[in-house]
Amino acid sequence: MKRVRRAWGTVWIALRQLRTDRMRTLLAVFGVTLAVLSVTLLAGVGAGVTETGSETFEESGRDLWVSGGPIEIAPGAVGGFQNPIPNAHPLAAEIDDHEDVRTATPLAFQVVYVSPDGEEFDTTMGSGVPGAGDSVSITAGEGFTGPNTHYADGNYTGEMTYQALVSPELAEEYGLEVGDTIHVGGTVQTARENEFEIVGISPTFANFLGTGTVTLRLSELQTLTGNAYDDRATIITIQTVEGADPAAVREELEARHPEYTFRTNQEQLVEVVERQAVVLAAGASLVALGVVAGGALSLNLLLSIVYVQREALSVLRAVGATRLGVVGVAVTQALVIAALGFVLGAAATPVLAAALDRVALAVTGFEGLVRVPAYAYAAGAAVAFGFALLGGVVGAVRVTRLASANDLLQ
Repeated sequence: MKRVRRAWGTVWIALRQLRTDRMRTLLAVFGVTLAVLSVTLLAGVGAGVTETGSETFEESGRDLWVSGGPIEIAPGAVGGFQNPIPNAHPLAAEIDDHEDVRTATPLAFQVVYVSPDGEEFDTTMGSGVPGAGDSVSITAGEGFTGPNTHYADGNYTGEMTYQALVSPELAEEYGLEVGDTIHVGGTVQTARENEFEIVGISPTFANFLGTGTVTLRLSELQTLTGNAYDDRATIITIQTVEGADPAAVREELEARHPEYTFRTNQEQLVEVVERQAVVLAAGASLVALGVVAGGALSLNLLLSIVYVQREALSVLRAVGATRLGVVGVAVTQALVIAALGFVLGAAATPVLAAALDRVALAVTGFEGLVRVPAYAYAAGAAVAFGFALLGGVVGAVRVTRLASANDLLQ
């Protein structure tokens, strides 16, 4: 019973002292809250980017990705990009001959001009696929119908089908529906001369690229953007047969085509993330600075709380309180401040994470880039209680080192 009464007395004294200087207490709680938010939001960004990237690659239905090198910016060229894979159709056909490959699909991406009326033109991302059934999900309309008549027997002399798919974002922006028409071309003049019928609404490449897109047959996009003469594509995706090991297939294809790089979904995700290393490093540095700043603020304020209470603590020592009792008061105050700071930080995390996600969506076009996992809250709690306890213990130890109540008052 004595221990219980002693513990309760320590808690009561600690709470009374916190109420005495409420502004300093609130500032300490705010410092802990900042530290918690820094940790939880950092983890939320990291987890969101990784999960969104993994989901995007998994939803693509592809197992391997073939790259011919980085995409080069070509300011003077139609479309603005120099795609790295030449002779894309024959290369895809060679890969498709592998016994463990179900389909090999060359894809091209180029900036194109679009207009619903042929009068005012905007730029958007144009995507090229060989034809129907190439991992393009359709939410409205039938999609591409009939064969690819433009790419006939290895050349581009056949009739164009003039069929197009648009992303939901593009359809909403221009008020388009299946059956409407849209002008598309690598230049304004080319776009004015080429009108396509919208045969479907597809979110596939908008989800993958994070921007509105118009999708044409690969050969038609290549013709419109000047890439038909050397049959260039951006990437080739591979779907393996059921039961095949993508890693083993990758090794065999790499041996046959050493000039190209073959990656699994996970490897491709890592490659994409590594290209943003500078941005990620800067973001990590800023969050680390936030953790240090928030922790330093809470530590400094907790030390200040102990310091301004030196008269009260001297009285406790004078009336017979042990050093352990004085430390107990300081530690209790630290725990209370840490608990309040953590609760506020944890409560604010979902709201701020949602706001950051909306900002990220507006900037990048990708949704779900901020997702706070459960372990983020555990890490936030560790930082909150860690800095708070450090401040409470260090402050109390400094006070209890003084020999007497008179020393405390000096």
